[in-house]
Amino acid sequence: MGNCSGLHCRRERSMELKKDRRFDSMGAAHEGIKTVAIEKVCEFSTSSVTCVCIVTWNMNGKASSGDMAELIGWHRRFDLLAVGLQEVPKHDVGVQLQAALAETHRLLAAATMQSLQLFVFGPKNSQPFAKETRVDKHAVRGCGGLVGRKKGAVGVHIEFNGIRMVFISCHLSVHAAHARNVEERNSQCRHISHSLFAKDGNPCRRHCHVTVWMGDLNYRLQGISTHPARSLIRKNLHNLLTSKDQLLREAESGEVFDGYCEGSLSFKPTYKYDVGSNNYDTSYKVRVPSWTDRILFKIDSSSGIDAALHSYESIDRVKTSDHKPVRAHLCLKVKSV
Repeated sequence: MGNCSGLHCRRERSMELKKDRRFDSMGAAHEGIKTVAIEKVCEFSTSSVTCVCIVTWNMNGKASSGDMAELIGWHRRFDLLAVGLQEVPKHDVGVQLQAALAETHRLLAAATMQSLQLFVFGPKNSQPFAKETRVDKHAVRGCGGLVGRKKGAVGVHIEFNGIRMVFISCHLSVHAAHARNVEERNSQCRHISHSLFAKDGNPCRRHCHVTVWMGDLNYRLQGISTHPARSLIRKNLHNLLTSKDQLLREAESGEVFDGYCEGSLSFKPTYKYDVGSNNYDTSYKVRVPSWTDRILFKIDSSSGIDAALHSYESIDRVKTSDHKPVRAHLCLKVKSV
């Protein structure tokens, strides 16, 4: 895949980014994860844009029909909806999502691996525009301490409006959940990236224009204890915690997600909450709040695709899990030739 320099919201900084490239121990250049600005107004012509709403949520084995409505929002201003879920309860969440979207959208593809699930919806009239749909999955070791809670990733490849996209919903192993096990998280990300859609020379990943990763990646804050972190959050200074974020640090070192893009972490850390509240963990573990739940994307620089990110937010109204859902709105446009 190429890098994200095609994003029009980053053009003015592209030269600065190239100058600021870092090098790993082998001398190879890397860019890490690039933070992109949120553009409130779409500069694209509405007739030539594919808007994608992306949602990730670790459900902690619980859900309600009201939660599904909150996830997808009340203003359906998107063409595609990709919902990646982790620790899904046993009842059929896909049916609940379809019911919530019945008036405007239909299911185009679903990839499931026990409690790890991914659904992609498109407009009711999307049949002529959606094709080449494929799904895949890749498990990693560990069961999260509970039978049936699978770890790894599921993926959907789809071509829509001439744009080839891969969506990946990921949940890393419980063995990698703690801050000290960051290298195991990195290794699992690399294995998933190399394994999904790689069977029998499947060209899906190699030829796609846009790759979106979402999920409970389990990267934590490191180098700060829970009470100083919570103090900054209470003062709405959580932006100061991004320098402690393992995922950004590891990407900066070239370990994972090199060249991917992410919106700024302007929302509060999404884990760990007391279920049924907006209060951080009050158990004896008093875990350090962390941005475990993320949405990252990468545009192939040779694809002729331009992109703009219009939102990146947590959904704090949902309180049935110890994680808050995260939602992004990404608009894609095929450039004129």
